[in-house]
Amino acid sequence: METAELARLEGFETAVQGQARVVESVYCADLLSWAMGRAPAGCAWCTVMGNVNAVAVASLADVAALVLCEGARLDEEAHSRAEAEGIPVFLTHLPAFEAGLHIARAAGLLER
Repeated sequence: METAELARLEGFETAVQGQARVVESVYCADLLSWAMGRAPAGCAWCTVMGNVNAVAVASLADVAALVLCEGARLDEEAHSRAEAEGIPVFLTHLPAFEAGLHIARAAGLLER
């Protein structure tokens, strides 16, 4: 599944278009240091952390997309940094687990 397709999922919207990537897996975590060492490259990272540090972790971990859950939003600095780094960011009101499950189903990742 391409990152742009995330915006077409029910309950998801685009916050930052970013560079097109393929979503290879899903990762859910809110602790930035935990995600930095464990989020797999190419994943859709589901979190409630919408600050510039989360964008930095997304870049370091080489995630395909940052998915802000439970109505979380990017702050202004984080939005600018995500645009500059080309990191796609999506918003949803779903909890992280449900958002991740929705993405995994849509991307056909559960069949692996």
